[in-house]
Amino acid sequence: MSISSRDITISSKIVNFCEEIEKTIEYFGNDYNVFKNNSIYKNSISMCVLQIGELTGRLTEEFKSAYNEMPWREIKGLRNFVAHEYGNLDVAELWNTIQEDIPVLQSYCKKVLLKAR
Repeated sequence: MSISSRDITISSKIVNFCEEIEKTIEYFGNDYNVFKNNSIYKNSISMCVLQIGELTGRLTEEFKSAYNEMPWREIKGLRNFVAHEYGNLDVAELWNTIQEDIPVLQSYCKKVLLKAR
């Protein structure tokens, strides 16, 4: 499948936000207790997660069907939760997401982009 320039651009932006999460973790430290107790850390990460979800919603249906190894709908759902239910956000779950899911998403999008070039 040929990937549209739109999907390439969006996938690149997703990778950039994943990298921003990495940088934020490096800056504040890879420590759950620091994350849990530092609103600036949580807000920075939450904004990146929100942006990733927003971008995911802009991927074409053809792209999401062809590259269906990612739970695109759930990623978009997390964006909606962060945006609309921030006060009820489960900090431990968000930490788990950035520790386990974001690196997988980043790697996957990088592989897709390599195929596109």
